[in-house]
Amino acid sequence: MSHTKKMLLMGFITVLLLFVMVACNSSEEGSSDDQDSTNVEIDGEAEPITFSFFAADNNPDWDGMSTDVGEVILQETGVSLDGDFAIGDPAERISLMAASGSYPDFVLPKGDGNLLVDSGAMLDLRPLIEEHAPNIQEVYGDYMNRMQWSENDDSIYFLGTYPVDQENWEPGHTFWLQHDVVKELGYPEINTVDDFESAIKEYYEMYPEIDGQPTIPLTLLADDWRLLISVTNPAGWATGAPDDGEWFIDEDTHEAMLRYRRPEEREYFRWLNHMNAEGLLDPESFIQQEDQYKSKIASGRVLGLIDADWSIGEPQTALREEGKHERMYGVYPVTLDESFETRNFQNTGYIPTWGIGITVDNPDPVRAIKFLDWMASEEAQILNNWGIEDVHYQLDEDGNRYLTSEQRQERLNDSNYHKRTGIGMYKAYAPHYGDGVLDSTGQPFTTNRPEQLREDYTEIEKEVLDAYGVEIWADLFPDGDQFPVKPWGVAWQINWDSDSPIAVPFQQIQDTMFTRIPEAILANPEDFDTIYDRFMDEVEGHGVYEMEEHFTELVQKRVELWSE
Repeated sequence: MSHTKKMLLMGFITVLLLFVMVACNSSEEGSSDDQDSTNVEIDGEAEPITFSFFAADNNPDWDGMSTDVGEVILQETGVSLDGDFAIGDPAERISLMAASGSYPDFVLPKGDGNLLVDSGAMLDLRPLIEEHAPNIQEVYGDYMNRMQWSENDDSIYFLGTYPVDQENWEPGHTFWLQHDVVKELGYPEINTVDDFESAIKEYYEMYPEIDGQPTIPLTLLADDWRLLISVTNPAGWATGAPDDGEWFIDEDTHEAMLRYRRPEEREYFRWLNHMNAEGLLDPESFIQQEDQYKSKIASGRVLGLIDADWSIGEPQTALREEGKHERMYGVYPVTLDESFETRNFQNTGYIPTWGIGITVDNPDPVRAIKFLDWMASEEAQILNNWGIEDVHYQLDEDGNRYLTSEQRQERLNDSNYHKRTGIGMYKAYAPHYGDGVLDSTGQPFTTNRPEQLREDYTEIEKEVLDAYGVEIWADLFPDGDQFPVKPWGVAWQINWDSDSPIAVPFQQIQDTMFTRIPEAILANPEDFDTIYDRFMDEVEGHGVYEMEEHFTELVQKRVELWSE
């Protein structure tokens, strides 16, 4: 081979080697942490991806990303969400997931997260947050440590989706009466269950029919887990206990007791038994499904309710939409007797345990956490609360957001508003601030303000409030500042392992309760104590005292952990 050919060959080999080295170097750079899959772009935008998620709470308004807000989220992030929601008992679905070892990309399991954690389904989000999620870190701030799974496991498996630093201006869960009931009766005091009963009974005798249909004095919702909200939890609300789920916690010793063993709560259920015996309780209360319950309320013929505001919001909006303002409901601080005070506004601090987690089956956890981080950004939170500028809200000359009268009325009166626009729909699945929190420009993240509450009321509602000498419904309730801040948050968000001494007896007691409480309420009054005593005997047989002892330890460890 000539010298010239050798030189040409060597030159070619050199160029080839340089090309290979550059290619290898580019490949290595592309696999570094800074060049993750989130940066793969199509036409300058993130490559589209669809994440599946399962939520323990049903969302009848869910319409994927095909809403005004959903389309913006997709455009900005390239992420679509494919939602799956529990219809019946979410624990059954979650148990099946844990047993199968097959999971959606995101999951919001509420109180059954321990089943997924114990099965190894959940990723520890702490390292992902530290590396990729500055907005999440800013939103939670010092609350981040509250999301630690337990005193023995500092992993963060779920990001709390309860609004951060929420200022509560609404009572939330309580006893509800139609405006026309109190108006017709001359605005009687509604402070005890006797007051509540008397108002219902007197109006019912005056008006046995409403709009040609039989009047329903009081109805309850006992469809699956909703029995806890409408039937059993109110026994605590009405007897001076804060909402701690199935537990009563001593404020001084932090000792835990199963709520149903409190004599005061027995007396509340005795009152419901009395209401049934008097013919004032809807006989379908324990067999109707949620849609039937809401349909009755929306018809305008139900005088009284005992429920949470989020549970009856849909039929309330329907009544407003139809102009049946007198058939809408006011909220009252009802207790078993005057020796108790309602604790609707007692401060729990931030409660972060229930929320959204990323599972081990998620194909791109970095992309997933970056999506949640974008959702926690100011831009996304304004979008999720206010919608799109010049469509759902306006800016004044100083750059301040506001709603026109037409835009606000549309939100209040259109029962399909959230489904159609997507406003408020997606923020439930991501970190977000609550009412009263201001953005970097000093404006509230949400559209709610204390002074706006009164403006949003109907004229009849204002008339009722004026008759009781108050501006808003919260004014009827004891101020939260008179109660101590709960250092354990809420007991229903305290986790235990599936092999804990609490797990089996708690489930056995729950199963028993779902049978015995309805049985006691629907029994002849002379049989009430016999049935309730049997319930207490069965509770003891399931090991309630040992369960309470172990849960007390968890409460005390929670208090210690959160006080650090």
